[in-house]
Amino acid sequence: MEDSMLLGVEGIRKTILYGGTSEIPKFMTGSKVTFHFRTILCNDDRTVIDDSKKVGVPMEVVFGNMFKLDVWETLLKSMRIGEVAEFWCDVIHTGLYPMVAKSLRRIAEGKDPVDWHIHTCGMANMFAYHTLGYEDLDQLQKEPQPLIFVLELLKVQQPSEYEREPWALSDEERLKAVPVLHGQGNRLYKLGRLDEAMNKYKEAIICIKNVQSKEKAWEAPWLKLEKMANTLTLNYCQCLLRQEEYYEIIEHTSDIINQHPGAIKAFYLRGKAHMEVWNEAEAKADFQRVLDLDPGMKKTVRKELAVLSMRMEEKREEDRLKYKGMFTGTAAAQTAPAKTPGEVPTDRESPEEATTERGLPEQVTPEEIIPEQETPEQETPEQETPEQETPEKETPEQETPEKETHKQETPEQETPEQETPEQETQEGRIPEQATPEQPVSEEAAPEQKMPEPETALDDDEDP
Repeated sequence: MEDSMLLGVEGIRKTILYGGTSEIPKFMTGSKVTFHFRTILCNDDRTVIDDSKKVGVPMEVVFGNMFKLDVWETLLKSMRIGEVAEFWCDVIHTGLYPMVAKSLRRIAEGKDPVDWHIHTCGMANMFAYHTLGYEDLDQLQKEPQPLIFVLELLKVQQPSEYEREPWALSDEERLKAVPVLHGQGNRLYKLGRLDEAMNKYKEAIICIKNVQSKEKAWEAPWLKLEKMANTLTLNYCQCLLRQEEYYEIIEHTSDIINQHPGAIKAFYLRGKAHMEVWNEAEAKADFQRVLDLDPGMKKTVRKELAVLSMRMEEKREEDRLKYKGMFTGTAAAQTAPAKTPGEVPTDRESPEEATTERGLPEQVTPEEIIPEQETPEQETPEQETPEQETPEKETPEQETPEKETHKQETPEQETPEQETPEQETQEGRIPEQATPEQPVSEEAAPEQKMPEPETALDDDEDP
């Protein structure tokens, strides 16, 4: 069915393309209207510049808010559910469309859908930027012209039938929503549903910041809203503490402390975060600041400092044992070749290690000593082996040539003296390496310590 009519509004002409069902719905302030739209230029080609069906996401408008084209409310109020109609709108109704189209395109591109709602109004945004980022919209903004809107009404919901998002609220409604969101966040926190609680706190903060942006900074209304926002931010940080996001806590609390040096809970939470990341000096300073601001927190601060001291002592002991084991192993490797007399410090450490496992390592040492005494031809270690089996400590005495085995008795007495330091060094090294390994496993156990319950600063409402 096609029908062309005037709506009794200057500069608007309606043509029904497909009739809807039932009666025209009831529209009121806060009604949420869902519809598809297609925007067409008034040229011979009827160029389509935007189409929500191609994006796959319908448009939603909450009646009574300023973040949209006012003319769309007028058009939708004349439609039934399921109706498709074409509206020709003169330039007096389409001046703000480029800004609306920019926001819709950003949403379609996957960018933050809340971003464009945060600003005060479309007119202010239009003059805040020289370009919209889209060539066709820039041209339309420079040269406004009539547009054709093809609308299809899908659904109308009354305020009590849906949960309104923060951007869709008026300033009065935002301020009323803050304590509701605050309470919901606190209840979710107590139930351990931290992600949901954090979302509630963030929604409440957005509501406050939207209203606060219209107040003059540092005046009474602005300060009142700032205090509310800080309370919610600290509750958000309390959730982060249980999620072990310590560096984000330090960032948020530091922002609050820089503007409000008397924020006790901000110092307390930042001190807890510093303690968890081993920043001893910073944690002590924050806890001391808590005590300076509120002497009644003495018991709590003393408890936190005791926990800090214990954790830092455990950390130092752990580091000491770790580095001691590291240096002990390195020193043992360096001293092993230095204790062998008459040898050049080359890659001859493997024969020394073999001495602890086998009884015939001395076949290697005579070969090294023989060139020093200029008798390389006497490479007969096989004849020395039977002599080494009878005395246990006579193996080093075979380091001298075979010709001197009966004459030189003094080396036989000196060789035990060389063996004893070797045995002592080997016996001395083994316990040195064993001692750091045993306490490491025993003392490393108490390293993991769960943080204390974050209830020291809790009141009846906030975590």
